[in-house]
Amino acid sequence: MKVMHKTLAVLLLASATTLAQADEVKVAVAANFTAAMKEIATAFEQSTGHTALVSFGSTGKLYTQIVNGAPFEVFLAADQARPEKLVKANEASGEFTYAVGKLVLWSADPALITDGDTVLRSDRFKKLAIANPKTAPYGAAAVEVLKALGLEDDIKSKLVQGDNIAQTYQFVATKNAELGFVALAQTVKTKGGSSWSIPEDLYTPIRQDAVLLKKGDDNPAAKVLIDYLKGPEARAVIEKYGYGVE
Repeated sequence: MKVMHKTLAVLLLASATTLAQADEVKVAVAANFTAAMKEIATAFEQSTGHTALVSFGSTGKLYTQIVNGAPFEVFLAADQARPEKLVKANEASGEFTYAVGKLVLWSADPALITDGDTVLRSDRFKKLAIANPKTAPYGAAAVEVLKALGLEDDIKSKLVQGDNIAQTYQFVATKNAELGFVALAQTVKTKGGSSWSIPEDLYTPIRQDAVLLKKGDDNPAAKVLIDYLKGPEARAVIEKYGYGVE
């Protein structure tokens, strides 16, 4: 009986110690990475006991919030430029590429896209959705594609802009736009529709970098999350959603 009591006491002590060590980390994440990050956050908590409190948005707007003092501790951007600026300003450290994004032209209509180049030059659509190129790297990539195809001026009147890539996807999913440039990751689990994987020589590679922000320097959970993102479990999820890893 004494052995059982002693064993129970040890288990309770171990459980209490684990709970005491568990912490929260505030994470700013680019909108294109929403589905993957939700899955990673769940696995991260199960694996480490730490909780990732995640906020999603366009990279540009999240960057502005961080510069203006938002309490984020880790930043997962959709580009390299903003993390680099934060590192140079001594507001972040440990920059690394966690994913390489891929751009697709997508339609909720399964018959609309048979050849992406052809449909963009046709009169088969009235609206083409892109993310705001000033704040969303996937929007900037979409503009590069249109320029490379010589279509920027011809299509300008048909463009509708989402605040971020998530809203851009919704424009197409709800058929408020027949076509849209979105992240491949957003279409991986989408049933139906049609798409064109944009040739990667038509836009600058979308290398998505992460950094430990200054506010996370003293939070062990923030550093554990950074390490977790580099590990095999997170990388498997990232690849599952169609991203490249380096």
